[in-house]
Amino acid sequence: MQNSIEKQENYVEEEPFYGLDDNPPLVETLLLGLQHMLAMFVGIITPPLIIAGVAGLNAAETGFFVSMALMVSGVTTYIQVTKVGPVGSGLLAVHGTSFTFVPMAIAAASEGGLPLVLGMGLITAPVEMILSRFIRQTRKIFPPVVTGTVVMLIGLGLMEVGITDFGGGAGAENFGAPQNLILGLFVLTIIIIANRFGKGLIKVGAVAIGLIIGYIVSIPLGLVDMAEVANAGWFTIPRPFKYGLSFQWSHLLPWVMAYIITTVESIGDLTAVAEVSGEDVASEEHIERLSGGIMADGVGSAIAAVFNSLPNSTFSQNIGVIQITKVGSKVVGIAVAGILFLLGLVPKIGALVSVMPNPVLGGATIALFGMVATSGMKIVTKGGLTDRKIFILSIALSFGLGVTFRPDVVAQLPAVISTVLSSGITVGAILAIALNLLLPEKDEKKIC
Repeated sequence: MQNSIEKQENYVEEEPFYGLDDNPPLVETLLLGLQHMLAMFVGIITPPLIIAGVAGLNAAETGFFVSMALMVSGVTTYIQVTKVGPVGSGLLAVHGTSFTFVPMAIAAASEGGLPLVLGMGLITAPVEMILSRFIRQTRKIFPPVVTGTVVMLIGLGLMEVGITDFGGGAGAENFGAPQNLILGLFVLTIIIIANRFGKGLIKVGAVAIGLIIGYIVSIPLGLVDMAEVANAGWFTIPRPFKYGLSFQWSHLLPWVMAYIITTVESIGDLTAVAEVSGEDVASEEHIERLSGGIMADGVGSAIAAVFNSLPNSTFSQNIGVIQITKVGSKVVGIAVAGILFLLGLVPKIGALVSVMPNPVLGGATIALFGMVATSGMKIVTKGGLTDRKIFILSIALSFGLGVTFRPDVVAQLPAVISTVLSSGITVGAILAIALNLLLPEKDEKKIC
């Protein structure tokens, strides 16, 4: 699933069949790399598809945008896995476009198109690089009640995007038509069946399976324009700064907050990868790995902006693949990086994705965004739910969602304040941080 929001806990403590520094046979390595790619593919392509729609890109430009997301994910995965100097964890931790940034990117794309999205992603990427030097302090300042609340706001705020695609897409003449709703529901049903009744890679790849089947069913219905795929080439050359860059102060705080949240999430993901790979997570070496891993997130996001893509982060869903296969070898990570990079260089792959019918995408994203919200809930309830946590969560959610639904409530405030507080995620994050710092922690009875 998406971009890596859910913390991974309570893993089976078994030694992997292939450990971190082991080298599986070539054929096995490639097959394992393919499994990881399939598990993360939907998480990589969905954010650029959403932002392309908001930015008004045509099918060809959308295909290029998706191709760059795949290519950059390959580059950043390689950096994360191989550890280039102080950058990278050296673990089998794969990278992809992060769902955390989707609300901020939607707001930026609506106001300034892709140049503003890419400019904000680049100018704020150093936030994560700086935080990588203060791993211990970061975990203390942003506890689960704060990060979980913000993640919930991100998921809940994206529901409108998911249900809009479910109905046929923004501006569709047949929005809400029975055909759109039935197709979206069909995709969602496939995902539910694969996730709840499938085992192994069927369960891990439930969203991808739903999208593929929905896509195939859409072709005889005349909902897929294959002309765009036929016109797409077989090879593309990456073009840095193709769309240019721009910057607006009013978008700064939400993007900074997104990088902070991504940092905390990646700490959990990298720790989980180390655990399932049989590595010691209580050592100083692990702290160094975390530092290098978070630095790779920041550097990777900067590279993404340069090459016309959204910020990158470690993916949590691939931890499940390590558990299933019992292979934690970083050589497999290099194979994943190579596969993603090559896919990004083939425009026809991006073209195939770009003509996906909106109801098919909506059937998947409505489930994905719900999972984002509930993963935030799991983070908040980590260690038990207390009256203090409930109070912080309820106040932050009430104001965060309230501003999301009615941003004009702050329209009459001074311009600088209004632009900052018009983001529901920013409002919720500020309240959660302030209440966490102001309300004293005491021995409270856990409600659950």
